[in-house]
Amino acid sequence: MGEEDPRTRPLPHISPAQARANNAAAVRMLRRLISGDSPPTAPLSIVDRLAGSPYANPTIRVGGVDESARRTLDFALLLAETMFRYGAGALEVESSMIAVTAALGLQHIEVDITNQSVAINYSPRDQTPIQLLRVVRSWTSNYAGLALVHQLVSEIAAGGVGRDEAMRRLQGITKRSKPFPRWAVTAAYSLFAALFVGVLGGGLMASLIAFLSNLGVSLVSRVMGRWRVPDFFTTLASAFLVTLIALLMFWAQITVAPAIVVVGGILLLLPTSRLVSATQDAINGFPVTAAGRFLSAFLTFAALVAGIAVAFLAGQLLGVSRIDVTQTFPPAYPYWVQVILIGASVAAIAVTEQTSRRLVIPTALVGVVGYFVLTGVQLVGIGDRVAPAASAVVIGFLARIVGLRMGAPQLVVAVPAALILLPGLTIFRSMYVATLDVNQTNTGAGGMLTAMAIILGAAAGIVLGDHLARPFTQKTGSVDRRRRWMRR
Repeated sequence: MGEEDPRTRPLPHISPAQARANNAAAVRMLRRLISGDSPPTAPLSIVDRLAGSPYANPTIRVGGVDESARRTLDFALLLAETMFRYGAGALEVESSMIAVTAALGLQHIEVDITNQSVAINYSPRDQTPIQLLRVVRSWTSNYAGLALVHQLVSEIAAGGVGRDEAMRRLQGITKRSKPFPRWAVTAAYSLFAALFVGVLGGGLMASLIAFLSNLGVSLVSRVMGRWRVPDFFTTLASAFLVTLIALLMFWAQITVAPAIVVVGGILLLLPTSRLVSATQDAINGFPVTAAGRFLSAFLTFAALVAGIAVAFLAGQLLGVSRIDVTQTFPPAYPYWVQVILIGASVAAIAVTEQTSRRLVIPTALVGVVGYFVLTGVQLVGIGDRVAPAASAVVIGFLARIVGLRMGAPQLVVAVPAALILLPGLTIFRSMYVATLDVNQTNTGAGGMLTAMAIILGAAAGIVLGDHLARPFTQKTGSVDRRRRWMRR
């Protein structure tokens, strides 16, 4: 007999229970192949938000949490309020709150930042949750204080500072005097205008007029602040005063460069810090906070425009002859002198922002490098609109490296160094054309849009430079480095 063909052999009998087991195994295998071992939408730990920040890899205290969790939450909120008041961005505030609560032993924390309010929710298992809210209603220029807060958070995250000591140190920072007295800030404010006028092509007389007019603006702003006048009207009055003085000096034939004098006066009035923070918040996923800061910055911008426009109309009523806003001026000084003026200008800005004394010179050097990049890109022929953004990327890159090495956040170095990139001359020319010539309204509006594009491009460049520098600063000023330093 021949062998039996296997194809005709009957299949073995499978019971219904075995069939169901095989089907279940096949379904499980199919699910594993489709979805993987873990669900794709698994929630991340809030501590993972610290990745890429100076507080990455913090010391996390497990167990041993004292019963007064409320005091730890109060400290975290006071920390957030202080940072916001000193000009920190939303991401930096959130990272700091997460780092300190983890280091001080609180888990199950959620942080929500919305424009002026900071909320923190503590919901441990089988316990009554605690939710607190703090609203920030005031701001001040104190970059030195912001740097001290940054150093405090780094030490807390490294596990070297307890809550009570941290609270004492934070209260000491808020009560500490600013590094520069008022008279020094007033002098630096006026000195910046005089120095930058020289960079733009103004001579000694134009610089002197800019110095004196900004000295008056600083005093007027201080008086209006004492009277609790809203910032919008204070900025409007300052822009009006600077522009009117420049026009009157031109009418009296004392200066031939009123536009340059005005630019030197309005640059420090531009909301540079808020624009950078707003752009950073928008990119980092805080749209509501970014929208609030953008609105505040645009209101300040509108106040500047309104002040310049009213001054133009007042000058016309006084009989001031029209000026040629298209006029350009050759450099008043050699290039190497302009570089020195830029460095001194950035140092003066740092003083007005109350930067720590040891950071003034490094900030000035970052500004000088940014100026080299700005002029270099312009010489290549890329264009005056792209050059500020390219320079801002370099400034943001260097500011993160220098800031973290010296125990300060990137913003403290980047904002003063980048102020020289803002298109004050374009703003002045556009407003002059749009205000005094009805037929040129569209031209003036187009110039204003160009100025806004340059400003936003510079702000975005600073944020991009900060992100590009992160791989080079993972160990610079990091929690691990701070921890090793404290062990010595």
